[in-house]
Amino acid sequence: MLIDAHQHFWRIGQNDCAWPTPDLAAIHRDFEPRDLRAEAGSDLVGAVTVQSQPNDADTDWLLELAEDEPLILGVVGWVDLQSPRASERIAALSARPKFKGVRPMLQNLSDDAWIARSDLAPAIDALVSRDLSLDALVFTRHLPHLLSLATRRPDLRIVIDHGAKPPIARDAFDEWADAMSRLAALPQVHCKLSGLLTEARPDQSPDAITPYVDHLIALFGTDRLMWGSDWPVVNLATDYAAWLGQAKSFPALRAPASAQAVFSDVARRFYRLDAGLQ
Repeated sequence: MLIDAHQHFWRIGQNDCAWPTPDLAAIHRDFEPRDLRAEAGSDLVGAVTVQSQPNDADTDWLLELAEDEPLILGVVGWVDLQSPRASERIAALSARPKFKGVRPMLQNLSDDAWIARSDLAPAIDALVSRDLSLDALVFTRHLPHLLSLATRRPDLRIVIDHGAKPPIARDAFDEWADAMSRLAALPQVHCKLSGLLTEARPDQSPDAITPYVDHLIALFGTDRLMWGSDWPVVNLATDYAAWLGQAKSFPALRAPASAQAVFSDVARRFYRLDAGLQ
């Protein structure tokens, strides 16, 4: 059983979709569930669809798409967590059974410490009270501030997207590795094994990601690590099948129990997906 813990859908020019831009030719077109089925094949039983636009329209569209699409087991949407109406918006979204959490676009914000702001507390409270999670789209520079939030809020379930986009292209391992170690020490923090190949340079071997994957597995084990395709963004570096095959080839993920956890069970548990699989 394969559950993809991180993928996207979009329609160019619709639902306030402003990215990807035309210069990203490999992904500058519409991507919908039928495309995911064609790419992933019959082993895929479900997916967590994650917002790609920092606006309400995209989130509303994804939830509408999910209503009649059994492949979408959960939706991680966008909410303006700083808005005075954030709690109200979260409450409304939580009434939709497939809404599982939020992802602020932290990587694009000018303030690296934004996620640790005290005025986000009402929105964080609303997430916790409804058993919703936070996807953290971050780089290494954001990790100390994410650690500050996670330390203050052990009741908030957090998953770090794309292994915090490590600086693979610059071969800058140590600062990232240390910051991730500090976050992994907190039991409510999970991580996605996704989005790594697009952080490497085009001239690097696919094996350039191996030290980073090994570190993530060592930190989070197979009980807090979940595989995601990051499709269709992954098409900028490789394709769905190639990334899945590479992930399955890592020695620590070859044992049946480990594979079952990383490629299915952790996502099921973290995002509360079992209802959609029945």
